[in-house]
Amino acid sequence: MSSHDHGAEREAVPPWFWPLHVFFRSQASGGILLLIATVAALIWANSPWAGSYHHVLATPISFGWGEWLVAMALEHWINDVVMAVFFLAVGLEIKRELLVGELASWRQAALPVIAALGGMVVPALLFAVANAGTPTLRGWAIPTATDIAFAIGILSLLGSRVPLGLKVFLTALAIADDLGAVVVIAVFYAGHIDAAWLAAAVAMTLVAWAAGRAGIRHPVAWAGMGILLWVCVHASGVHATIAGVALAAVIPAGSAATRRQAELLRDGLQQNRPDLLTVPVIRQLEHECRSALSPLDRFEHALRPWVAFVIMPVFALANAGVTVDATTGSAVLSTVTVGIVAGLVLGKPIGVCLGTYAAIRWCGSSLPSGATWSSVAAVSLFAGIGFTMSLFVSGLAFADQPEAIAQAKLGILIGSAIAGTAGILVFLLSNRGSSS
Repeated sequence: MSSHDHGAEREAVPPWFWPLHVFFRSQASGGILLLIATVAALIWANSPWAGSYHHVLATPISFGWGEWLVAMALEHWINDVVMAVFFLAVGLEIKRELLVGELASWRQAALPVIAALGGMVVPALLFAVANAGTPTLRGWAIPTATDIAFAIGILSLLGSRVPLGLKVFLTALAIADDLGAVVVIAVFYAGHIDAAWLAAAVAMTLVAWAAGRAGIRHPVAWAGMGILLWVCVHASGVHATIAGVALAAVIPAGSAATRRQAELLRDGLQQNRPDLLTVPVIRQLEHECRSALSPLDRFEHALRPWVAFVIMPVFALANAGVTVDATTGSAVLSTVTVGIVAGLVLGKPIGVCLGTYAAIRWCGSSLPSGATWSSVAAVSLFAGIGFTMSLFVSGLAFADQPEAIAQAKLGILIGSAIAGTAGILVFLLSNRGSSS
């Protein structure tokens, strides 16, 4: 943004609101809020009011009527319903990257996809080795995830020292990692499958696809179809959040603007006649500009602040409340905690670096522009910040093992903190070495 544009933007914002405006526009803001929510959850869960923390999460909430009544604790509403919106946003981002972004062609996608694959396989193997022959082996996918908000947030805090190519690489890697996480959740963490409801979910997805093909663009219509799809998926035994990904897959990515509308807009701009800009014409232009954006673009743009500033902090507040007591010492040494820490701190960077090397060696890829192997190593450590998705998977893997969930949360917090700190140190040291 130029200094003129920056000045004009500042004039349009009230002086008292400018610091908040700058904060919320920063790439790091989502990660900072996530960190604040995490610290708040830890303090609350270990304060004299710890009982209220668990009581609030266990508060029963009902929605619907008669046989269509859905009753769940607040924690489950957050993890099953609110996170479905998060997965919708993730699905939209994945779809955009597959269509026009860094994953749009194999040549572009090879590096981040193979790096992400390595970053999933090696942590899973380390966790499996630590938990072989035990019921907790079911949690093998916990350390395979990357928290894109935390990872990108930390990278943004490092400022202009980070090459743009490295930021793009980490973003594409995290999105490919999210795609892998979605597949893992759908395949390995489904409950008892009800064939009738699963068929209904497939039918509802086809209805939504047909609606998109028919030109239906209104957000209310898509929200209604999304709710019906969520109900079907929830009843089918597949985790309800997959409904968000399924809906994202069929949301139209094409513009509704016709060639004639584009010509009218071009002609109107070329005439440069302010006297022709009457209120009806301005409204028509506004409508045409809106219709030129695809539903995918509009929904992704609308959901982004809600996900970053509301959904993810609320999820962290509800899930990061680990109680530190006399049993914590033994929990740190449990196979679950050790497996997760090893997976995030060692498995992720080893897997990402091996995947990066494989893509360069056998797929004709090259290091991101401006990057060195030491900076790639730092980014691979940032990929070890599992947090949001790791917490989510731990709840699925150990749904009936509360002790294992507590150990998993502890491992996720410790592993993510170590990986993030180590990533910053490695990057600063490599950057100082390259600049000297």
